[in-house]
Amino acid sequence: MRRGVGRWATAAVAAVLAATVVTGCGDGDGPTREVAVELPSEAPVDAPADGPADLPSDEPPAVAAMGGKPSAKPSPSASSKPKPKPTRTTTGPLAKPKPPTETQVPPPPPKPPASGCQPSYRGTQATRSQVKSALSDAAARTYWPTSAPDIKIPLALMKATAWQESGWQSNIVACDGGIGLMQVMPATADWMNQRFGQSYDIDAYRDNAYLGGTYLAWLTKYIGDMYFESDYRLDASLCTSELNSCLLNAVIAAYNYGHGAVAREGEPLAIPNPQYVRNVRALMTECVCLSY
Repeated sequence: MRRGVGRWATAAVAAVLAATVVTGCGDGDGPTREVAVELPSEAPVDAPADGPADLPSDEPPAVAAMGGKPSAKPSPSASSKPKPKPTRTTTGPLAKPKPPTETQVPPPPPKPPASGCQPSYRGTQATRSQVKSALSDAAARTYWPTSAPDIKIPLALMKATAWQESGWQSNIVACDGGIGLMQVMPATADWMNQRFGQSYDIDAYRDNAYLGGTYLAWLTKYIGDMYFESDYRLDASLCTSELNSCLLNAVIAAYNYGHGAVAREGEPLAIPNPQYVRNVRALMTECVCLSY
């Protein structure tokens, strides 16, 4: 998550499915350094029937009605209906963006890690079935039930991002400080918890998945309001060969490099990390993790 995050890179789709690496990102001016990580040789055993021990306890109500669990009933706080979206004549981004609607933004990216640093591990590795459950739950949430209930994070995007970032290793800690499945930066986790009235534990694999999903949802709202006139569809069919043509690619890029490198006031939409975007897009359709 964010520029400088430890992430799993691939040279091609075939290489993605065969092996993964954690990388320490650079400063955005050049290619990032890659550090190989040896994956476990055996697949972890499925979760016990009684579920993992680190399920989050009752969660505090979210500020701005964000981050709550899915519910069949409308949120009691959702007293106002969402404003109707303008009719768009194109699915591409605005050449001149609108001012951002969110004035509270995440902290800046971290500094690049020291050369030659190797990622570390702490705690117990979650099983594959536990990870799948956590990512599925995070994708099923309605993050903005009041102002943007149509924001949905595709399950394929959650799975692919987690695979790119960590190879689904819940207990990995990157050299730049990225933690867990979604490689959440501690400062970003603190910001999101404070901003939205949550208390997610970055070291608990389920909460880590929720933090990653929350950040993807925040980026969808932020960039969607600026460049896509509140059209929040993360739909690959809206993308063309130009990487800056759709919201999906922009959100993927911003998850890795930070919102400020992608969505800039008065400037066209930018994709500063094209290889990362291509990797995640490929994983969304061809990753072995999709069958887990």
